[in-house]
Amino acid sequence: MAEFIRIYEENPNPKEIKKVVDVLKRGGLIIYPTDTVYGLGCDITNIRALERIAQIKGVKLEKSNFSFVCHDLSNLSDYVKQIDTSTFKILKRALPGPYTFILPGAKTLPHPFKKKKTVGIRVPNNNIALEIVRQLGNPIISTSIHDEDEVIEYTTDPELILEKWDNLVDLVIDGGYGDNHASTIIDLSEGEPFIIREGKGSLEIF
Repeated sequence: MAEFIRIYEENPNPKEIKKVVDVLKRGGLIIYPTDTVYGLGCDITNIRALERIAQIKGVKLEKSNFSFVCHDLSNLSDYVKQIDTSTFKILKRALPGPYTFILPGAKTLPHPFKKKKTVGIRVPNNNIALEIVRQLGNPIISTSIHDEDEVIEYTTDPELILEKWDNLVDLVIDGGYGDNHASTIIDLSEGEPFIIREGKGSLEIF
């Protein structure tokens, strides 16, 4: 049974955020709100938790395309090769925001991702997500939670999410109704922006 806690995005309660961080530090899986759809996440440093998410998603961990959710761009060099000024300016302009940026992976990537040439970086414009990552002290690995419904691709109601994921995760955050538009994915690994998926984020910023 997953724990279900309400956290308000405008002013997240630090005690509730600490509860979430404690679950992550113990290797737990969480479902949490972002500025787009709800995400499934775990601590990037916990191998067992990473393997659980890969198993749920039916992929091999080393071949997975999970996003790294960061608090800001200050520790980017831990996960991304040195980028040029124009690329950094794009990131600064767009983040925090509803974008996933594909960037060249650094040699210092966590062990399961060592062979990855690129990584997806997210800094969502959502105080709950940002506070979780800030208190944790490192990124969380994240992937969108999809719905089997052919019409609605993403579940937006936290109570319905709990119903479906109760036995698969350790904690579900009710951060209010989510969006049903995923992030816009931009590949910056070759320098020039290349749109992989048009989602919630406006393309006018580029």
